[in-house]
Amino acid sequence: MTVITHIADLQALAKKRVPKMFYDYADSGSWTESTYRANEDDFQKIKLRQRVAVNMEGRNTSSTMIGQTVAMPVAIAPTGMTGMQHADGEILAARAAKKFGIPFTLSTMSICSIEEVAKHAGAGFWFQLYVMRDREFVARLIERAKVAGCTALVLTLDLQILGQRHKDIKNGLSAPPKPTIANLINLMTKPGWCMGMLGTPRRQFGNIVGHVKGVEDMSSLGEWTSGQFDPTLSWADVEWVKKLWDGKLILKGIQDVEDARLAVQSGADALIVSNHGGRQLDGAESSINALPAIVQAVGKDIEVHMDGGIRSGQDVLKARALGAQGVYIGRAMLYGLGAMGEEGVSKALQIIHKELELSMAFCGHTQINTVDRNILLPGTFPS
Repeated sequence: MTVITHIADLQALAKKRVPKMFYDYADSGSWTESTYRANEDDFQKIKLRQRVAVNMEGRNTSSTMIGQTVAMPVAIAPTGMTGMQHADGEILAARAAKKFGIPFTLSTMSICSIEEVAKHAGAGFWFQLYVMRDREFVARLIERAKVAGCTALVLTLDLQILGQRHKDIKNGLSAPPKPTIANLINLMTKPGWCMGMLGTPRRQFGNIVGHVKGVEDMSSLGEWTSGQFDPTLSWADVEWVKKLWDGKLILKGIQDVEDARLAVQSGADALIVSNHGGRQLDGAESSINALPAIVQAVGKDIEVHMDGGIRSGQDVLKARALGAQGVYIGRAMLYGLGAMGEEGVSKALQIIHKELELSMAFCGHTQINTVDRNILLPGTFPS
């Protein structure tokens, strides 16, 4: 039996248990994947200052994100097709987040619908929105999120067009997988995944199928989605969404200081420094490298969060030290889900929390809210 001690253990187990096209969907970036790798690698370049003879009792990682109390400054990121990593994946991840006391963010492109996940989510149930060409559908999505009790809307700004993801193209990614010979051979090696999928009716995009006129099956869904991501998205659309939502609004996909200033002007409550996990513009700056300049420019005017490359509690600590009020985990959660379902997501959160708590104490702090860049070794972090 494998002893799970860090996120890489969950990743290795997920690779064995999840069909290749869906594992590759989670574990990949666009083009050469240089930005995908940099998101993780640049965290490793940042070194911590170890302190000694400091009272380490009473350690506390609780904080807030957009005014909501969180057990640690971490939220589960919106990830598309989570329900293809494991049957009912969004529901299972939402349950784990609720138990742990952190927010769960549901993707527009989820397998389980807003309404289905709402039955299992806690107070920190957030919804991620893509602005599509069909503005009536977008307006209905916003209303559905309101009715479902979502307490924040995360508006993604960096997917007006789709980055070229070579693995997805080569694998012929689809949900559910097409019955090709290659797929069938691969599925034969994933009996647990197959049994789970046979036991659930949730195998399509639950927020879309049945909610768009004429989209009732995979064929019609494919035709609809291929033309729906809107290259004309602008800050005027952000204003439109804000008026419709009239609640806590978080803007995801900010990598540039000028865009961060525009986010402040939009009246959003928070922004997420993010390059979409390296899945859009390959060659873009890593999120952790982009973070300090954005915090310096707008950190007093808007709450700054970060997404991309978080694989450990030390990564959370480093991002917090560089000014992020909170961070998001996507792949770390997906690895846990693919490996062990809800138990795996809980295990991923426990691992990250333990690493965060212990590393914080070794750096001389017992409260996450007192952490700043003084815990980092000078010359090893971006400024």
